[in-house]
Amino acid sequence: MNIEAWSPRALAALRIVSGLLFMEHGAQKLLGFPPSENPGPPLFSLFGLGGVLELFGGILIVLGLFTRPVAFILSGEMAVAYWMFHAPESAFPILNQGDAAILFCFVFLYLAAAGPGSWSVDGKLTPRRD
Repeated sequence: MNIEAWSPRALAALRIVSGLLFMEHGAQKLLGFPPSENPGPPLFSLFGLGGVLELFGGILIVLGLFTRPVAFILSGEMAVAYWMFHAPESAFPILNQGDAAILFCFVFLYLAAAGPGSWSVDGKLTPRRD
């Protein structure tokens, strides 16, 4: 069994699951779902912009549409979120609750470099080079 043959599928699974989890953060900020203690932020604020990027960027990541540029932008968003909102609280991600931001940052940076994997709209739109 050639384990490398599964690499594009594993990459796609990473992309889809990461996008779904990321969408949840945006949906909570913009739509109030799932319900939380924090009310939705004003749309024209940093948190509102973050919610738009998270919801719609997450949708594009799940679909595998414009994967590389969207993933690069989302990676940057998570780097900004970590350094602006989490790092000032503590030097330790476990204490400042920034571990998810760090993981999203590097998963999206990887997707920007590696592409969408199989099962993507990008793959259907771009002809394969053999």
